[in-house]
Amino acid sequence: MNYECIIYEKKDQVGLIKLNRPKVLNAMNRQLWIEMQDALEKVKQDNDVKALIITGEGRAFSTGADLKDSKDRSIEDYRVYLESLQEASRKIIRFEKPTIAAINGYALGSGYELALACDIRIAAKEALIGSPEARVTSSVTGGAFRLVQDLVGPGKARELLFTAENITGEEALRIGLVNKAVPLEDLMDEAFAMAKKIAANSSFSLKLIKKGFLMAQGETSLEALMDYEIEACLACVSTKERGQSLDTFEQRKK
Repeated sequence: MNYECIIYEKKDQVGLIKLNRPKVLNAMNRQLWIEMQDALEKVKQDNDVKALIITGEGRAFSTGADLKDSKDRSIEDYRVYLESLQEASRKIIRFEKPTIAAINGYALGSGYELALACDIRIAAKEALIGSPEARVTSSVTGGAFRLVQDLVGPGKARELLFTAENITGEEALRIGLVNKAVPLEDLMDEAFAMAKKIAANSSFSLKLIKKGFLMAQGETSLEALMDYEIEACLACVSTKERGQSLDTFEQRKK
């Protein structure tokens, strides 16, 4: 597929997806989501890629849904759109390889929800992040009701969604919404440094650890989770890679 709304690149076992509609601050239309899902499948099938960074071209990560697309949409069409949006979000949340959102500017609405769906968020200090849905008589998608609460707690999550106020990358770091906040000029270096640390580890382990995190977030009971932990550990230590990893670890200690 030839991409019009995103850019996909690969470097040193790290995939990079850039939302590429800078003239509309990377507002998301149907074509962007189609291209995003195609790129995700490429990353999934490429054994050389062990981590993925998602960011935006220009001044924004994404300002959310392209309102031009929704202006004349019927309720039935809107339902179809929302269902496809939710499916795309599920794919990112459940993506088997670690994902990093590099939030370079505005991350609003479904743009913000895309960042939430990633495993790790690194923001420019001056980035503006928020959910404006209550201001425009809408509601959040992308699993945001759970994802925001998991990160900042129920009280703060309610404050953010009820007030519909934007916060900076620095404030997002203070409340635990992002992992790091750095100057904009350092953002991609920080994101790639994090991705390379991840990519240095076992793909098999990363896949199983990520699955365990998803189970722990409420998709299964504690008992089933702990049973899974046993099986995941046994699966890891049974691989040929296990011995090599231990040898490398011992060499690092010397």
